Amino acid sequence: MISPIQPPDAAVQIAALIFAVLLVDEELTVREANPAAEDMFGRSAARLAGVPLFDLCHSGDTRIVESLKEAEGQFIARGTTLSCSGRDIFVNLTASPIASHPGWRVITMSEVGSAQAHEEIVGSETGAPSILAHEIKNPLSAIRGASQLLARRSEPQNLPLAELIGSEVDRIAGLVDRMQQLGRRTVEPLGPVNLHQAVRNAMATVRAGRPEGPALTEEFDPSLPAVLANREVLEQVLINLLANACDAAGAGEGAVVQVRTRFVSDLVIKAMTFGRALRLPIEITVSDNGAGIPAELRDHLFRPFVTNKPQGQGLGLALVRKLVSDMGGRIAHRRDDAAGLTQFRINLAAATEETT
Repeated sequence: MISPIQPPDAAVQIAALIFAVLLVDEELTVREANPAAEDMFGRSAARLAGVPLFDLCHSGDTRIVESLKEAEGQFIARGTTLSCSGRDIFVNLTASPIASHPGWRVITMSEVGSAQAHEEIVGSETGAPSILAHEIKNPLSAIRGASQLLARRSEPQNLPLAELIGSEVDRIAGLVDRMQQLGRRTVEPLGPVNLHQAVRNAMATVRAGRPEGPALTEEFDPSLPAVLANREVLEQVLINLLANACDAAGAGEGAVVQVRTRFVSDLVIKAMTFGRALRLPIEITVSDNGAGIPAELRDHLFRPFVTNKPQGQGLGLALVRKLVSDMGGRIAHRRDDAAGLTQFRINLAAATEETT
């Protein structure tokens, strides 16, 4: 039996959607936006209205740009990167023409990179990673024990082979451990963290392991409040990014890796960790003046097994994105060709009574 209650009208339904919806006219100018679009772009619907779509966000993929310019066309782009207000977001994008208004379209954008997306990629804690770890680690332990026994009983000329077996077992075990971390659902507790102390701890760790590496410099905003994070997790994220930056910059003359912190006022996201919109005004940028990441990898950097390192496993940045997301934050990559810099930007919430 149909309920006698009048169903909500279209405007109410669109306002309830969790993904961004923009109504654009034949000139690709935003005319209306729903609350999720306000959260994504950090502007009210009134401030979004009248803004050209390509001033609001832009894609480096010419196919997407041309498809958006095609007034009567409809299309779907999955997992594409858009540059919005100086940051990169990874989204699924659709454009649907409105038959009654030639040239007008409804644009939808749903941000990819939430905890749900990670589960789709690598499974849940009780899924693929844990099963894989269990099935691999047991025989690995036996192989390692056999290699140690072989080392004790072998002739001296055979010792390098036994040691190679042991080191390769350790390498595979480390890979399995990182896969387990990617699949973990549990989130470390969050609280106020002194950001600059965490940055300096991470820099000290990386500097100790690379005494001949590039110069590590800092540019801090001393007025920043405590950040909402987990100190150990944040330091792990920074160590990973700094180590990657050092590898990219190399050890030659003029090689520099810089960490910069600042306050930004217009970034608001729908945080899965908190289940609501959350402001992310604390920005940490790790930059290096190396050659940069190949263009064909830039849209897929944070996916597992994507790497441009000859001996890389492609799990470091995937884990970094998960850890940042677990803290309610966002991370994006940007290549500034004019300045010759590769930048990774992390945005986190400030620690307030509301968020702790």
